[in-house]
Amino acid sequence: MDGIAIAGTLVVDTIKMIDGYPEKGMIADISGISRGIGGCAANTACGVKFLDPSIPVKSLGLVGDDDNGTFVLERLSGYGIDATGIRRTSGAATSFSDVMTIESTGERTFFHDRGACRLFSPEHVDLEALDVRLLLLGYGALLDSMDQEDAEYGTIMARFLHDIKKRGVLTAMDVASTRGAERMKQLVLPSLKYTDYLIVNEVEGGMLAGIEPRDVNGALEQERLPEICRTLKKSGVVKWVVIHAPELGCAVDENGDYFEEPSLRLPKGYIVGAVGAGDAFCAGVLYSIYQGLSVKEALRMGAATAAANLSASDSIGGLRSVAETRKLYETYGVR
Repeated sequence: MDGIAIAGTLVVDTIKMIDGYPEKGMIADISGISRGIGGCAANTACGVKFLDPSIPVKSLGLVGDDDNGTFVLERLSGYGIDATGIRRTSGAATSFSDVMTIESTGERTFFHDRGACRLFSPEHVDLEALDVRLLLLGYGALLDSMDQEDAEYGTIMARFLHDIKKRGVLTAMDVASTRGAERMKQLVLPSLKYTDYLIVNEVEGGMLAGIEPRDVNGALEQERLPEICRTLKKSGVVKWVVIHAPELGCAVDENGDYFEEPSLRLPKGYIVGAVGAGDAFCAGVLYSIYQGLSVKEALRMGAATAAANLSASDSIGGLRSVAETRKLYETYGVR
C-alpha cells in the first residue's frame, strides 16, 4: 500500500476581502472576490501534494451534481490529486462557504452550508479499492451522517475508522469546533480509540479535553497544553496527539513524551489570509508521518507549511515544495 487519502469535507470557498466587520445595519467594503476549493479533502490533499508531488494523494468525499461540484473535481485533478473517489449526488448542493477576510489582518469568518457533506457516509467509500498507507478523516463533528449514533461503536465515524484500521491503514483525524464542548465530546471521543494521529487546533483540543487553553484575555495558557495533549492521549489516541495554535505547535507521542515547537516569526504584511492554515499545518504533519520523520520534525514542517499558506488569500495559493517550505525557517526564524 502506498499514498495518502484525505476523506471528508469538500467545499467551494468564495473569499471576500473586506475592510472590517460592520455594525448591524451598516456596510463593509469588499475589495476583492475569489473562488477556491476548501475543506480538508481538498486543502490538506493539495498541501501534501505540493510538498511532495511524488506521493500519491487521493481525495474522498461527496459533491453535488452542480457547477461547484464540477469545479472541485476539475481543480483537484489539475493539481494531480486522484479525484476518482469523489462521488456526486443530486440530493444536495456542493458544500460552500462565504469567507469574509479582513484585509489588514487576515482574520476570517465563515458563513457555511454543509450541503452534500451532510450526506457523506461510509457507503461512499470503496474500502476494497483503498490501497493507501495513511488516511485522514475530517472534520469530526461536521459530517452529519458520520456523526450519527452507532450502537456498537458510538458513532458511524468510529465504526468507519475501525474498518479502515482493520485493513492495515494508519488513521488520522481532524476536527471542526462548531459545536458546544459536550456535544463535541459526544461526537468525537468514540473515534479516538481508532485514531492513530489526532491533529486539532488548541480550541478543539481544549473542548475535547475539558481544559481551557486560553485565559480571559485570549492569551495562550502554554502550561496547560501538555495536560490537554495527555488527556486526549488517555482518551484513546493510539500514537500522536498534535495541537496547533497561532503561537506554536505541540504534541504527545505514543510514549507519552511532550514536544513543543514555536511558529515562524512572520513580518508585518506577510499574512494575506488565514483560510486553510490549519489544513496546511495538518498537511505538513501528515507528510512527516508518511516519511517517518520525528515528532519534532513534524511540528516544524506543520508550522512552516502553515506559514506558507498564510501568504495567500485562498486556502492553497501559498503552498510550496518541501525545500521551499523549509527555507522559510532560514528566512524568518521562529517566535
